[in-house]
Amino acid sequence: MGVTPALRAIVFDFDGLILDTEEPIYRSWLEVYTAHGQELPFDRWMQTVGSSNAAFDPRANLEERLGRALTQEVLDERMRRRSELVLEQAVLPGVAELAAAARDIGLKTGVASSSSQGWVREHLERLGILGLFECIRCRDDVQLVKPAPDLFVATLDCLGVAPGESVAIEDSPNGVLAAKAAGMFCVAVPNTITAGQDLSRADVVLSSLAGATPESLATSLGLTVFRCESGSSPVEETRPA
Repeated sequence: MGVTPALRAIVFDFDGLILDTEEPIYRSWLEVYTAHGQELPFDRWMQTVGSSNAAFDPRANLEERLGRALTQEVLDERMRRRSELVLEQAVLPGVAELAAAARDIGLKTGVASSSSQGWVREHLERLGILGLFECIRCRDDVQLVKPAPDLFVATLDCLGVAPGESVAIEDSPNGVLAAKAAGMFCVAVPNTITAGQDLSRADVVLSSLAGATPESLATSLGLTVFRCESGSSPVEETRPA
């Protein structure tokens, strides 16, 4: 009988998972499209979620439709509106509690995001949770963003944990694909933008992280929990039967 793997690290996505920036970003562009009498194609938009604008650039798409460039005034207002909407958001339910609980029992915690270091760190610091994460890897740190596995590979290398001993928590199909390509377990928690998307490649899909604990995640994935509490020796807890 083989030894059950132990969960040693939890790696969080940022946009749409820690903080719901996805809805504000989408809405800010939707308002621009609507003001210009155009429809923002949601299926094309979803190609960018959890990744980059390489597959779909909303500005270039709208300018091509209009046959002219958007004015700087329109672009500045879009950015102002995005910031306004993002600042209205709080940390999504259960995220801070799960990260803190993981740290308390000696698990490693990280963030792997297709956004920039500046964007991620600014918001984590503003929200007072930057210190909950030992390692943050963003698009500045890798060649390819999600759905490529590079961000997760870089984060796990930073944390010193093997893929089979870690779980990625994601909200988008691109993120799930990246986590699985990196060899990790994956828990998907869709948000208002990704709720209707195919997240079936995740090992587990949850409606929220509210009430989630390292133990409950490990149990749902068939893992044990690696504990290394302050002043004690590492202990691998057997998962409930």
